Amino acid sequence: MTGRLSDQYFDEIYAAAADPWSLGERWYEQRKYAITLAMLPSPRYEHAFEPGCSVGVLTDSLAARCAKVTATDVSAVALDATRARLERSGTTERVDLLRLSLDERWPLDGTDLVVISEVAYYFEASALRDVLVRECPRLDGGTTIVAAHWRHAVADYPMSGDEANEVIAATPGLYRMAGYRDDDVVIDVFTVGASASVAARTDVPGAG
Repeated sequence: MTGRLSDQYFDEIYAAAADPWSLGERWYEQRKYAITLAMLPSPRYEHAFEPGCSVGVLTDSLAARCAKVTATDVSAVALDATRARLERSGTTERVDLLRLSLDERWPLDGTDLVVISEVAYYFEASALRDVLVRECPRLDGGTTIVAAHWRHAVADYPMSGDEANEVIAATPGLYRMAGYRDDDVVIDVFTVGASASVAARTDVPGAG
């Protein structure tokens, strides 16, 4: 597959370490996931799609907010680690795990949340743009898309986190609802089509 880092790249990463980025241990990751989840405009979702789930730390948290989660990764080792994590937390019945890349056809079935977390910068800008232009029109109006990415340069990655989020933001039909940036992470929330603010949609007095 062209336009992204190869499957072999990730096979080698996971062969070297069970949790290559220490997703289950670092406070930085715990904090990032907490911010990501707090930025979601709805308290509950029916079906989340999470490409590039890695070892399933975020997947486990999404299972608490969603009736169903479809999580994918190109690494069989990563999917095995995710499965084991979900078994420990008792959430396996709500999560489907598939060996699949972001640039393949998205497994959408009533999907109302797409979580693109630490995966888009593995693609060249043109390849990511092609995927989004092909797949986003398949999403229902009002679907939430959250994009969260590391901002520091990584020599192996085709894009920075900022560049990845800029490509996502430029996708036709997406409306940017919210954003967060610090020195380390950029997180943006989009909806398919314009959407009312959280206060407006929950009838908070004074919200337009």
